[in-house]
Amino acid sequence: MAAGMYLEHYLDSIENLPFELQRNFTLMRDLDTRTEDLKGQIDSLAREYTSNTHTLTSEQKLSLLRQIQQSHGKCKEFGDDKVQLSMQTYEMVDKHIRRLDTDLARFEADLKEKKIERNNYDSTSSKGNKSELRGPKEKKVARTRLKVKSDDDCSPKSGQKKVKLTQTPEFTAPTVNFGNVHPSDVLDMPVDPNEPTYCLCHQVSYGEMIGCDNTDCSIEWFHFACVGLTTKPRGKWYCPRCTQERKKK
Repeated sequence: MAAGMYLEHYLDSIENLPFELQRNFTLMRDLDTRTEDLKGQIDSLAREYTSNTHTLTSEQKLSLLRQIQQSHGKCKEFGDDKVQLSMQTYEMVDKHIRRLDTDLARFEADLKEKKIERNNYDSTSSKGNKSELRGPKEKKVARTRLKVKSDDDCSPKSGQKKVKLTQTPEFTAPTVNFGNVHPSDVLDMPVDPNEPTYCLCHQVSYGEMIGCDNTDCSIEWFHFACVGLTTKPRGKWYCPRCTQERKKK
């Protein structure tokens, strides 16, 4: 495939990437704005609760506490949605980077194959030229061999000598195939050693992840597949380690 075709296909694949990135960033900015508004409401409710704690009835206090709790829950949901959007954005860009690396590897393999084919063609052409130049010389050797044979026929058998003409075989360059380059050799990109790891598998963040509701959890974030989840659970969720510790208590 020509270089222009690789470039054209890659440009077609990233045509909508800027719009998708802009959409995700706009959504994350909107989530930030809504979170800040909720934090302001929480601060206002907390001040109202603390300043009027002696005058409020039990029902009013309970109502304020419920509103504060609900606002905190919404803030956490907005934060989880923002994390999901950021991971989706990262994977979106990373997918195109891997596609570019794969196309570059294939393009380099095509160039090497064409270079080898050209060298083989040049080698074949040079062999043909050598055979044409060697033609008159071989005829002269053949005449000499016939003359020696006729002289040997006339001489006694005891004095016969055999003449053996040997030809040195031409050297043929070995054929090497660089076309079998697998995209998986390029897709295994190294991970940044400074990137933090999470989950029970101690790997970097990827795909869908969920946070443990235990504030003292040492791991905090887990991959869905590692903890046997396919969808986001409702209510509070605790990781396997924290669940066992809670059962012991």
